[in-house]
Amino acid sequence: MYLTRRQLVIFLMGFSSGLPLLLGFSTLSFWLREADVGLAAIGGLLTVATPYSLKFLWAPLLDHVRLPLLTRWLGLRRGWLLTIQLLLMGSIVLVGQGDPAQSLGFLALAALLMAFLSASQDIVIDAYRIEILAEHEQGAGAAMTQAGYRVGLLAAGAGALALADYIAWSWVYAIMAALIGIGILGTLIGAEPVNRRPAPPKEPVAWLRHAAVDPLTDFAQRRGWLVILAFVLLYKYGDAVAGAMANPFYVDLGFSGVEIASVTKVFGVVMTMLGVFAGGLLVARLGILPALAVGGVLQAATNLIFAWLATQGDNLQALAIAVGADNFTGGLGSAAFVAYLSSLCNLAFTATQYALLSSLMAFGRTVLAASSGWFAEQLGWPGFFLATTLLAVPGLVLLWYLARLYPVRARPDVAESVPERAG
Repeated sequence: MYLTRRQLVIFLMGFSSGLPLLLGFSTLSFWLREADVGLAAIGGLLTVATPYSLKFLWAPLLDHVRLPLLTRWLGLRRGWLLTIQLLLMGSIVLVGQGDPAQSLGFLALAALLMAFLSASQDIVIDAYRIEILAEHEQGAGAAMTQAGYRVGLLAAGAGALALADYIAWSWVYAIMAALIGIGILGTLIGAEPVNRRPAPPKEPVAWLRHAAVDPLTDFAQRRGWLVILAFVLLYKYGDAVAGAMANPFYVDLGFSGVEIASVTKVFGVVMTMLGVFAGGLLVARLGILPALAVGGVLQAATNLIFAWLATQGDNLQALAIAVGADNFTGGLGSAAFVAYLSSLCNLAFTATQYALLSSLMAFGRTVLAASSGWFAEQLGWPGFFLATTLLAVPGLVLLWYLARLYPVRARPDVAESVPERAG
């Protein structure tokens, strides 16, 4: 299932999607601190990542605007992808030309442009993945895109920091820009999805309504659409709250930075990738909603392992057990969840609807997890992780309701029914 040309293309695009993220986050903050930029300025500069949260605002343009020449040559999705990727390469080089000591404003503008182009690339890649794969392949596609994404993060994080010990930051960012060529290769060798989108109206007001309003009204016509949105918001709530306090928890237990890095950044990444591939297989074998149920229950259960870890103290073996189990089940649940979000999208508005859903998912992961520190202070570490297990229950209850609303079809070779989409 994973050894197809389509899945290879999705992996390459996933790499290109993950690469720019850390170049505007932890890698950039490391560079700035190395140049003696103040912590307040570093924190303020990292707000240039705002486009990732607002990408639904311009997603309708990427759904409906056709590029001269490129659309005729590559198609709508790949034409936009190639354009954005070439511009993204240039923006990464531009960030590398900044001087934190002399031109912090220029660096901020360049980083903002990079984040905007990176978020735009994400919009098109998500739409491409959804449209090029059949429903039963969406789980594997979610696994491949996440696997590529994490390899991209590794290159832009550990890879960039290692290079910076030997060469100037301008060359580090130039090399990272060149690696976007991997995503460009995926764009060029991939097939263009079949266009199932109706031609938009030519009259400007009608066109704007079709691009920006119709995706919302289409989604609101589904059975249980409010329940679906609540589920998207809450499915990973407990996992997000627990994850937000993971590093402070490890520090309080007495683990060293080297121990935390070796277990979470090396072993943990391997377990996550195994989990996403297992999740893709589970979606193909059981269907999306059963795979979500398995992932949701296992994610909640692994939080109990962290409650046990809190009683073990500085025990490296116990840390490896907890991190390995948590990352594997988190990856499994993520693959099923991305497949579910993909299945919700009407192929007439793929980019816009997925951008909206993924923004809602990100909101749940960040804003709702902001209370995690308060919970930990009030409950202590064992009680905190027990509470995060209970926070997973509302999402599982909503999943049970959705399974009743959209029951599994009788044919065993077809994944379960999901809210209807065009095509």
